[in-house]
Amino acid sequence: MLNLLSNLKISVPDKIFIKDPESSDLGKRIIEHSILLIEDIGFDSFTFKKLGVEIGSNESSIYRYFESKHKLLLYLTSWYWAWIEYQMVFATYNIPDPKEQLLKAIEVLTQSVKEDKTFKHINEVVLNRIIINEYSKSFLTKEVDSENKEGYFEVYKRLIKRLSEIIAKVDDNYNYPSSLASTIVEGALHQHFLKEHFTSITDCGEDVTPTDFFKNLTLTLLNSPTNE
Repeated sequence: MLNLLSNLKISVPDKIFIKDPESSDLGKRIIEHSILLIEDIGFDSFTFKKLGVEIGSNESSIYRYFESKHKLLLYLTSWYWAWIEYQMVFATYNIPDPKEQLLKAIEVLTQSVKEDKTFKHINEVVLNRIIINEYSKSFLTKEVDSENKEGYFEVYKRLIKRLSEIIAKVDDNYNYPSSLASTIVEGALHQHFLKEHFTSITDCGEDVTPTDFFKNLTLTLLNSPTNE
């Protein structure tokens, strides 16, 4: 199992990048330090020039991997969702009961992230904070429809589909499995954000986690008499 995990490669749609950053030491340093720099100064202030200073390389060398910082953000978010998808599939694979499978999936999707030592150049804890704070910037653009057609969001959509299929197995009379699945994934990011910044408008905090909330919400909806 350890050998299997050590050879695991998280796949990102290849149209997002010019050269696969996983293919070289420089590419991996670009990913590693872009995560740290975005966390430090925010995506709006992030530039390839500043990243070049951090990694001791010319700005032009970064453009050989990504044509823009937007594409770099798409890469980071796609990598994150592919990693979360792997975590969810791995955690639920041997659970035969659909309800328990759903609860485990929600747990993976909504819990606080822990660092995965399998990927030494990526700090998943820091990347998770970037996803919470910056993910919407990857798709709230004028180009979202064309980028969607190009497959830039296929990993994210695949994750939602996996979750919606588990929801449907729990209650095949429930009419909104995709809407619920996307609400859980997006809502978890929002609740983590509120927990850190707007505590007065969320019940999540030290005693209640986003996982607690979304497990309760999901089971309440699926057990509702309106679905019978």
